[in-house]
Amino acid sequence: MATEIKAPVFPESVADGTIATWHKKVGEPVSRDEVICDIETDKVVLEVVAPADGSLVAIIKDEGDTVLSDEVIAQFEAGAGAAPVVERTETVSDQAPAVRKALTESGIAAADVQGTGRGGRITKEDVANHQAKPAANVTPLSVAVGERIEKRVPMTRLRKRVAERLLAATQETAMLTTFNEVNMKPIMELRKQYKDAFEKRHGARLGFMSFFVKAATEALKRYPAVNASIDGDDIVYHGYYDIGVAVSSDRGLVVPVLRDTDRMSYAEVESGIGAYAAKARDGKLSIEEMTGGTFTITNGGTFGSLLSTPILNQPQTGILGMHKIQERPMAVNGQVEILPMMYLALSYDHRMIDGKEAVGFLVAIKELLEEPAKLILDL
Repeated sequence: MATEIKAPVFPESVADGTIATWHKKVGEPVSRDEVICDIETDKVVLEVVAPADGSLVAIIKDEGDTVLSDEVIAQFEAGAGAAPVVERTETVSDQAPAVRKALTESGIAAADVQGTGRGGRITKEDVANHQAKPAANVTPLSVAVGERIEKRVPMTRLRKRVAERLLAATQETAMLTTFNEVNMKPIMELRKQYKDAFEKRHGARLGFMSFFVKAATEALKRYPAVNASIDGDDIVYHGYYDIGVAVSSDRGLVVPVLRDTDRMSYAEVESGIGAYAAKARDGKLSIEEMTGGTFTITNGGTFGSLLSTPILNQPQTGILGMHKIQERPMAVNGQVEILPMMYLALSYDHRMIDGKEAVGFLVAIKELLEEPAKLILDL
């Protein structure tokens, strides 16, 4: 007897989702708890798993379709054997709404289109490609020299949501960026001396991020306005320090949050960031792990960026940009020394934070990193 496969119950902050990928076709054997479908929301990708050994007998919501919380997306039949795949002729009524519209407007029969979607399903791109094919008895008027390939791919929900948030931040805040630079030599020497012992003791690699997270936390204590947010006509001062760390993934930029960083050890920070990075790569971050945050750190230096102006992660009022470490000649006590330097950028909402506070905050981070003993000893 067939049972219903439903979309997960979405949190209150998520209105709906989109079927991103069906990993199993109708009739294909599937094991209990095996992922059969991915549903993409504005924030995360949710996995739908098989309730038992068996197979799908019907897919109700195709890839690209919008689904609501707890909505039926497929029919499933338990049992070791797979249900037989029934051959059928594609008709316009069998297609997803967007495909039906494209077929109707173009006057093309579904049976004439070669489907490239999962399970041979027809996509909008298939309809467009079929339309673009020249008739057999028509010779093109001209042929371009060399290949001029274009590929049109719809934005994922996550990418669209990121775009909306970034655009809103530039339009709705009085965003300004201030810069400074930090001599990374003391941190690099400290890391070189203790990284092996640190990893052996804690099972986590000692990177630079833990120093920046702890330095930012201390600076936020000194400058509470940078740890605040604006809610309508109110200023909300947060008595805790939840720092988001921007992580790049195949689906877009995500910002998982380290909670209560003032209570975390360096090892806990490094382990937390490592775990989040792995989850981001695998698309396993939960909505709870990306919700909230009072301040954000983004590291463009990972990709070789020397200088940038990071965009605020609303409703936060500040974001710290790290960059590539590069050796530069610096004047030290009247002498020229070659030092590993990093540019720092602090973007902030000028409605909330004055220039004096922003510059003071960035200088505090610089001083703590250049004298890590003060950071470690809480001086």
